[in-house]
Amino acid sequence: MSTLVLLLATGLGLGGLYFLVASGLSLIYGLMGVLNFAHGSFLTLGAFVGLAAGNLVGAGTWGGLLLGLLVGALTGAAAATATELGLIRPLYNRHIEQVLVTVGLSLATVALFEGIWGPNPRNVTRTDWLASTTDVLGAHVPNTAFLNVLAAAAVLAGIVAFLRYTRYGLIIRAGVENRAMVTALGIDVRQAFTLVFAVGGAAAGLGGVLATQSLNYVSPHMGASLLIFAFIVTVIGGMGSLTGAAVASVVVAVLQQLANFYLNNTGDLIVVLLLALVLLVRPSGLMGRPA
Repeated sequence: MSTLVLLLATGLGLGGLYFLVASGLSLIYGLMGVLNFAHGSFLTLGAFVGLAAGNLVGAGTWGGLLLGLLVGALTGAAAATATELGLIRPLYNRHIEQVLVTVGLSLATVALFEGIWGPNPRNVTRTDWLASTTDVLGAHVPNTAFLNVLAAAAVLAGIVAFLRYTRYGLIIRAGVENRAMVTALGIDVRQAFTLVFAVGGAAAGLGGVLATQSLNYVSPHMGASLLIFAFIVTVIGGMGSLTGAAVASVVVAVLQQLANFYLNNTGDLIVVLLLALVLLVRPSGLMGRPA
């Protein structure tokens, strides 16, 4: 029983990480129709810069962690904004070019990160609480899992509230439905779309710092590896559906943990088979809109 509880709890924590990356992908694609393969670079950059900022206050302290989370989110937002302004904005409605540019950017940034911070993973210093566990029904659950779930829930609630109850959220949704009409009213939709990229980048940067706490290391390749599963989550949940991404994050991560333990480390294979099944049975995803 304790083993099952541990697997479910760690699966939820991993699902929280997946959602923090997938939320940005889903938000950007759902509102703007852009597949951003450089999204993992925002995560990695946010992780490195956030940790560096946190270490200035004190490695392994709550102050350092909170500062790292803030700086990581701001760094991810800044990188996403620069990407949208410099590379994506001239390529709206040119999907092949978008894919080529963002894939090229993702490869180039990995090489850049290796040149700056080196190719090898670096261990991080965590707070005593994050480095320990909590007993839940006899299972020693890593405290990082609780932090990941809390952060994912906060990001989901924040994005939904932003889109529904803020002026810019209303402009973004209106611009998606009828960009010409919103522009005719004298509203610059481009600024709102840039803000969408910034929000997605902030979630990725936040996820990057949290990933370093869960994995206990930071690496130039960390964003690329998490991005693979984030794309799987986004497709399974339904492209553009935040709720679908949240549900799929939990399903994928829990299934991955269970398969790795009970089926001899076949979690990645099971997840890919689930992806294939969803594409065959419901191509629009669990909560996506049918084409």
